[in-house]
Amino acid sequence: MYRYLWSNGPKEALEFPDYTFEEHYGQTIPSFPPREVLFDYLQGRWKKFDLDRFISFNHSVKDVTYNANSDKFSVVTKNHKADMLNKAEEFDYVVNCSGNFSTPNVPSFQGIEKFPGRVLHAHDFRDAVEFKDKRLLIVGASYSAEDIALQCIKYGAKNIICSYRTKPMGFKWPSTISERPLLTKIEGNTVHFVDGSSAEVDAILLATGYLHHYPHLEDQLRLTGPNVLFPKELYKGIVWTRSGNGKFLYIGAPDEYYTFTMFDMQALWALKYIMGEVKRPERDAMQADMDKWLELQAKNKDYHDEIDYQTKYIMDLAAETKYLFNLDVAKMFHDWEHDKDRDILTYRDKAFASKFTGNMSPIHHTPFMQAMDDSMECFLGSK
Repeated sequence: MYRYLWSNGPKEALEFPDYTFEEHYGQTIPSFPPREVLFDYLQGRWKKFDLDRFISFNHSVKDVTYNANSDKFSVVTKNHKADMLNKAEEFDYVVNCSGNFSTPNVPSFQGIEKFPGRVLHAHDFRDAVEFKDKRLLIVGASYSAEDIALQCIKYGAKNIICSYRTKPMGFKWPSTISERPLLTKIEGNTVHFVDGSSAEVDAILLATGYLHHYPHLEDQLRLTGPNVLFPKELYKGIVWTRSGNGKFLYIGAPDEYYTFTMFDMQALWALKYIMGEVKRPERDAMQADMDKWLELQAKNKDYHDEIDYQTKYIMDLAAETKYLFNLDVAKMFHDWEHDKDRDILTYRDKAFASKFTGNMSPIHHTPFMQAMDDSMECFLGSK
């Protein structure tokens, strides 16, 4: 999480019903907090339920294999403190929760290896101040490109060009941000685009997404493919159907609008599935259910369709687990998207009400584009 990063969605859309922001902070706080505030909130929930006792810190998973004869998994871990591999352990179920926003998707463009300025992926972006007074090309047209463009202009970049592959983001950008079709080649500091135009830039940032990358898993357990709302071969977006006899599960594999609450709901469904409270249907029924979600996904035309689609998915899991809270925040997401369309510079200056307390959040004391201090102390203070 890079410096100066603020939530790009309302916190009320990711709030846990069993641990609200008001419970954590003892007061209502603005809807778009910086990273330090969100991290502190997450830590509060972990501490409330004493989750540390279940976690082996300073360990990593090095190898996971499935043995069809024994119907069990072999898992090899490494103790980094002792710098040694542990003896393989055997498990009946394995749940992979490692996420898919770590390994960059890095496309190649003619001449990029000879570009004289800085070239980096959004994964390695750390501080917008680095690009003060610079001309920056951002390749990409999704949330990272949108946010990094705003961050860099906010902290003094001279101008920014966002290059898109299929369609522009289309916001009402300030005069210092523009959009052009796909980058084709680079000659020195000159970048060329598919429409025949060109520009001089000092740095290139690739906001080109991430890959499903699970080197700790054997091939037959490894999810591949694009980052989409419903990946193929995952029943309910969770149970891996290609291998593992329905006992290898993924949490957090879909792309998301819902974040914290979706991960939580998937985890609850997985728990009930492992305990036998949610029954696994026959193979044909599982495939039919996956096909249904994949067909619905193909019909999504825009962000608003995708919001409604993921809401249906969340509510489907909630119904199967008999969840006690209503996590449907589709209207909040739709309003958020409309706020961005009206003014990309001010959407973080809006306020939303908590789904679970009903209380409206206050407007932050400083408009986002003037709020240069992203510390928790400043955010929670009066100025």
